[in-house]
Amino acid sequence: MRRSRFSEEQIIGILKEQEAGQKTADVCRRNGVSEATFYTWKAKYGALELSEARRLKALEDENARLKKLLAEAMLDNAILKDVAAKNGDARGCAECRCSCPYHPRRERAAGVPCAGSGSLDGALSLPAPRRCGCP
Repeated sequence: MRRSRFSEEQIIGILKEQEAGQKTADVCRRNGVSEATFYTWKAKYGALELSEARRLKALEDENARLKKLLAEAMLDNAILKDVAAKNGDARGCAECRCSCPYHPRRERAAGVPCAGSGSLDGALSLPAPRRCGCP
């Protein structure tokens, strides 16, 4: 996001000039801002005093920092869930991932499909997995 050329203190000073009785067009021309920008500032900072504006800026900064921390924590959580899903049930069946003794899980290299996937049925000599009736 682009930073403003004006600080909150300067913006409030510009708004106070207009409130003191000067014309909006004159105030905007003197400070080099458009009237649209002036009215946007008035909507945001119009009722604020200088101390309130500083407090608002501090709260906005803290909110941005907390949002960043939350996003990082959610990303870490998603990565941990993904790793746990891949490693947590290594001894289970190929279909239902249970730990029944009828058919152990087939381990394959990355990108190589299992015998039951259909794309390499004839190329692999492994038998099709049996159904164990697990939930």
